[in-house]
Amino acid sequence: MLEEVERWLAERSWSAADRPLDVLLAAKRASGTTVSVVLPALNEEPTVGTIVATIRRELMSDAVPLVDELVVVDSGSTDRTAEVAAEAGARVVHRDEVLPSLPALPGKGEVLWRSLLATTGDIVCFVDADLREFSADFVSGIVGPLLTDPGVHFVKAMYDRPLGTEFDVPGSARTAGQGGRVTELVARPLLNLHWPQLAGFVQPLGGEYAARRSLLEQLPFPVGYGVELGLLVDALHTVGLGALAQVDVGVRKHRHQDGQALGRMAAAIYRTAQLRLARGHLVRPALTQFERTPEGFVPRTYAVDTEERPPMAGIPEYAQRHAA
Repeated sequence: MLEEVERWLAERSWSAADRPLDVLLAAKRASGTTVSVVLPALNEEPTVGTIVATIRRELMSDAVPLVDELVVVDSGSTDRTAEVAAEAGARVVHRDEVLPSLPALPGKGEVLWRSLLATTGDIVCFVDADLREFSADFVSGIVGPLLTDPGVHFVKAMYDRPLGTEFDVPGSARTAGQGGRVTELVARPLLNLHWPQLAGFVQPLGGEYAARRSLLEQLPFPVGYGVELGLLVDALHTVGLGALAQVDVGVRKHRHQDGQALGRMAAAIYRTAQLRLARGHLVRPALTQFERTPEGFVPRTYAVDTEERPPMAGIPEYAQRHAA
């Protein structure tokens, strides 16, 4: 590991407990900074309501007004995600209602990109909507450094990731750290080899991170699974390692995807890295996987996410809304 990264780990890695809520509230009042929380959601009816209710109760009360705006951006759910989120107290926006002049592309990154136009906070905090046993530390922890340190611009959450409830047995060697398979097999090797300054991030692909709007609006957003790696790499090049940080928020439990879904995710992440290494042409941006059927193995080919949205600062509708 680079000496620079070792110093960064010592100086820019914290725990959520390092910044109590009263400290964050005092810093927020003194700076006048506003905070928006965004939950991108697609068929998350079982979990989204609890997450919204927890944020409303613990971070949006009269006593603890840390979060100013809580928005769930629904990307076409076929269950009751939107209704449950609204009943719990979130403002629900459909992806297609944001920037309707531009047809939406499928993918999480598309939703996050459009959320910049649907929110107003100086700090934007992203939280995945499939988290179980959700703690408000996932928000206050990563927002904290942005409120208290003007030199910090982008903060990732770090945590243990158990691989499913079947391994959540006290004392088991497999209880923690077994999740994040694409992180360990794809993202971490890519970052260590090509962007070694980012080797200190514990969860580079985690969906919980916060950043200053002034940074996010300058960055391109990969529309699919590559969005987390793309934003992290581009933030490094835009503001430098010293402006990046990470905060330990405990344990993250969520729905895990099957091996083939992880393969598609890995391909998109590799493609995102490839674009940043050299903006060359990929001859065949697709991934073929195999599925066993009664007739034998059948190939299934999926397109690899290659689209990216430009920095939001260049979108006329956004510029008009945020004009000084």
